[in-house]
Amino acid sequence: MSTRRSSAGAPPPTTYREALREGLREAMHEDERVFLMGEDVGNYGGCFGVSLGLLEEFGPERVRDTPLSESGFVGAGIGAALGGMRPVVEIMTVNFSLLAMDQILNNAATLLHMSGGQLGVPVVIRMTTGAGRQLGAQHSHSLEGWYAHIPGIRVLAPATVDDARHMLAAALADPDPVLIFEHGSLYNAEGVLDGTIEAVDLDTAAVRRPGTDVSVITYGGSLPKAMAAADVLAGEGISAEVVDLRTLRPLDDATIMASVFRTHRAVIIDEAWRSGSLAAEISSRITEQAFYELDAPVERVCSAEVPIPYARQLEEAALPRVATIADAVRRTVS
Repeated sequence: MSTRRSSAGAPPPTTYREALREGLREAMHEDERVFLMGEDVGNYGGCFGVSLGLLEEFGPERVRDTPLSESGFVGAGIGAALGGMRPVVEIMTVNFSLLAMDQILNNAATLLHMSGGQLGVPVVIRMTTGAGRQLGAQHSHSLEGWYAHIPGIRVLAPATVDDARHMLAAALADPDPVLIFEHGSLYNAEGVLDGTIEAVDLDTAAVRRPGTDVSVITYGGSLPKAMAAADVLAGEGISAEVVDLRTLRPLDDATIMASVFRTHRAVIIDEAWRSGSLAAEISSRITEQAFYELDAPVERVCSAEVPIPYARQLEEAALPRVATIADAVRRTVS
């Protein structure tokens, strides 16, 4: 945890990265069955620094560097879960998880069903998602919506330091496979941890900002942009309610629809591509469940349908931005 001190005796800020590390450390202290495995999680401290120091604290049996073979080490994690362990498997980026898609879909997600309830697979798979860091197309896509399509798994997208800190414990307690998507732009983001939180509910979305004119629905790395757009819009007299989905499978329809019933308008922010996206699924559900409450068509703000560019100005242009989110809200409200 950060040793920084803030002014006036307030709790020190914690980065998203540090919050994830503390969640891992706590889980490993509380349950000797929990271990971490993945590429460079040991000596290097994780490709994004999340596991820094854990090798020295827990040793190589519980912080295991793996070969560069996503299918191999995800399969090993599934086997360990079947054997009674509680593995946390780290995949460097969501793009590389496609090499383990067979293991995730055909084994982790299906074994409980195919065995008639005899073989549970309580594995947690963490991976970085999203763009905005000039890492090129093979390291920058947002494919969590693909995984949210699969029955048999839970899909999480923590967007705050509190969720980063506490979602892992809830994920490890889940009897099903859980995928956690950590947006790369959030690792350095800071916040003050709420010391009163002991656990988080993985079944509910969170209203991060109340509003009356429009529901802005988003998750993960797009939450800070949605909150910033809401600040801009507030200066224009537009009250935007910001809903953080938090869990992408199963979606919390109740919170989404309750927000739409309050505001009668919806704008969905999703860094994935528009075609076949999670935003499309949410838009469809709103149409099915709240059509007669809508005062305007549902708007979607998604990434341009291109491989994410490397050049900074092109990458920024391809992604949802504060300005494009605010423009979509203005169209909806007008």
